[in-house]
Amino acid sequence: MDEKTASQILKQHISMQINKIERCGIGHGNYVYIISGETARYVLRCSEEAHAYKDTIYWLKRLRKINIPVPEIIADGKYQNYGYIILSYLNGRDFGIVYPTLKDEEKRSIAREVVRIQNTVAAMEFESVEKDWTWNSFIQNMLGRAKERIEKNGYFDGNKVERLWEISGMLRDYFGQVKPIAYLDDISTKNLLIENGKVSGVIDIDWMGVGDKLTYVAMSNVALLNMGYDTVYVKYLLEEMKINPAERKAFLFYSLLFCVDFMGERGMWFGDKKVDVNEGVISRLNQIYDKLMLEWNFEWNS
Repeated sequence: MDEKTASQILKQHISMQINKIERCGIGHGNYVYIISGETARYVLRCSEEAHAYKDTIYWLKRLRKINIPVPEIIADGKYQNYGYIILSYLNGRDFGIVYPTLKDEEKRSIAREVVRIQNTVAAMEFESVEKDWTWNSFIQNMLGRAKERIEKNGYFDGNKVERLWEISGMLRDYFGQVKPIAYLDDISTKNLLIENGKVSGVIDIDWMGVGDKLTYVAMSNVALLNMGYDTVYVKYLLEEMKINPAERKAFLFYSLLFCVDFMGERGMWFGDKKVDVNEGVISRLNQIYDKLMLEWNFEWNS
């Protein structure tokens, strides 16, 4: 995929003079472009996978019906070997980019809006999941994937995952009570757009999470720590959600879970992009793991 092809796809549906085409540095398995003209901007997402955007189209339509601020679908189709979708452009920048510039009251306001959005999504009528669905199986699959990737890439100690398998057994009763409730599971420091200190949109929705929505808070926690930022926003999320002691323990476990998930991705290739890995990245994630493990031990023993 190149800029010329991206331009040709857009011109099939929109007649305008194209001034700029920018390849985004995001999107595992996708080619993502922002295409700007004199009067409008659009997002073009392309994939070599057949029917790559079937679920994206389905969920964007459903979310727009309940007034979640997601992009409008302009067109979708196939061009040469690519499936594509053209979306309206939402103003704003990724949460992680603007986070250091936000005031605490803005972080609290954003947390309140995100919790509102998640509660609205959770109230949607949701199709039944597989009969054998359990939250514990999801946890075990994530741990297994992290262990496999860590051992294959060789940058981290696989025993860190083994320790989490032990901890997961301590939370088996909690996991057994988690219901298959829908939530946006991929909004953390990315995919959440902020403009003038407020939520302006949610992007890159290719699927819907099902289960415990505390996981998106935990992913935000690890993402902020990995960027070297404070976690005040996470504190505000948990306050807005009014979590209980059992949920606090689960949140800390999920934070450790995403930490080893981040470790497993270091050095991997997704499409034509490689996830950065160097000594600094390795040291930082190991330190985050140790910090979170101390918090877990304190919480479990208190």
